[in-house]
Amino acid sequence: MENQSRVFAEILPAAAREFAVKEKEHGFEMRVVNSQNTGNVNQAREVQVTGIAEVCCPADRVSLRVSVANSKESVNEVTNSITRRLEYILQSVRQHGVSERDTSVRRFLHREAEQYHMEAEVKVTFSDFDKMERVCSVLLEKLDKSVCVGTPHFFHSAESLSQMRRRACVSAVENAQQKACEVSQLLGQTLGPPLQVREEETREWRSEDEEDGGKCQDSAPLPHIPNIRASSRVSVSFSLRDRSRKKL
Repeated sequence: MENQSRVFAEILPAAAREFAVKEKEHGFEMRVVNSQNTGNVNQAREVQVTGIAEVCCPADRVSLRVSVANSKESVNEVTNSITRRLEYILQSVRQHGVSERDTSVRRFLHREAEQYHMEAEVKVTFSDFDKMERVCSVLLEKLDKSVCVGTPHFFHSAESLSQMRRRACVSAVENAQQKACEVSQLLGQTLGPPLQVREEETREWRSEDEEDGGKCQDSAPLPHIPNIRASSRVSVSFSLRDRSRKKL
């Protein structure tokens, strides 16, 4: 995200031998100071710019809950019934490349009147959304009404959020460098190395840009994949050199 800058120049009194250019609204400031020191002129040239960037990060994980339940007259019967369906669910998940660390199982057995009732739930975390959809289709087709497939829950992993923050900061610094380079060329200077880089502000917010257009009002909405946006504002100072200055 680039910012267009307006540059204003102000000529200060000659006795001070100082030339300053400032643009507060868009984060640009240049100051050149000439001072007399034992007959030699030392010139300190520096350009300060502000860079702003905004990045968007869609959810990269989705969790799915699959539950089964049954009632039998004995503990063994209900346990065997639930176990067979759990094994099929776990086998289907493994066949789609999901590791055991991304799968958890919970069981609950209790008695209702003269029957034993058991409920079991499998929670699976996917990093591939297509695999999640295929697993849902397989389970609903093979187990039919004996299985309950919950609504997918999309979320961001800690790794993706950390990467998003770094991308925002790096992009802001790149924008600041590009701005400083164009300003230095305009002023007949050569951009030197950075003197200081400071991140002044960071923001994160959920993007509420889900589009409902084109959907039938009677149809169930598809699971929403959330986006998180992050912005970074940095202040960077660069040294300036005269183009006419000969390299030593």
